[in-house]
Amino acid sequence: MQLSENKVTVPLFSGLPDEELMEHVVRNSEAAFAMLVDRYRGRIINLVCRFINDRERAQEIAQEVFLRVFVHRERYRPSGKFSTWIYTIAANLAKNEIRRRVRARGVVSLDGLLEVTGDSSRFLADPGPRSDQRVRQREVREWVEGAMQAIPEKYREVIILRDMQQLSYEEIEQVLGIPGGTVRSRINRARAALQEKLSGLVEGGIDEL
Repeated sequence: MQLSENKVTVPLFSGLPDEELMEHVVRNSEAAFAMLVDRYRGRIINLVCRFINDRERAQEIAQEVFLRVFVHRERYRPSGKFSTWIYTIAANLAKNEIRRRVRARGVVSLDGLLEVTGDSSRFLADPGPRSDQRVRQREVREWVEGAMQAIPEKYREVIILRDMQQLSYEEIEQVLGIPGGTVRSRINRARAALQEKLSGLVEGGIDEL
């Protein structure tokens, strides 16, 4: 199954919410499935890419995500949000990929990460033509990447889902299969750990970027 890069226009389904589209998918509607792929393809690729920092591989995993959605379509329960169900599948496949490459470097993307430290624009603003600024910004990004690598996976994943994907606490609870109290605790600890590791960076001349 190949995911189309082109927008899918199906007037019959374009206005339907995800959950109703899935009802049609359960009844083997390829048009409804194509609409869901169109809506979620980019989001799923970005989610997986932020876990593994490999866009090409993320695209392959996204293929597997949608394949599983279709193959296991009868397992979907209309009482639950479709987005939570598909994010669960994607997160599980992404974590499986991480386990297969535990010795690899750079498994977490920095896109959106610095929101947890406050104003990320100071870190990620366009440095312009000055080569010294570009070098400094690259150093900053490497520092932040090191900080993310240094915190446990259970903290990385909640930061990705909450601060980068903007999932609610309840959705993260369902995606990761952990209690709500644990979700909040991990998010707080993850943010505290990142802030501590990045405190020197925040205090050490970031305004020069």
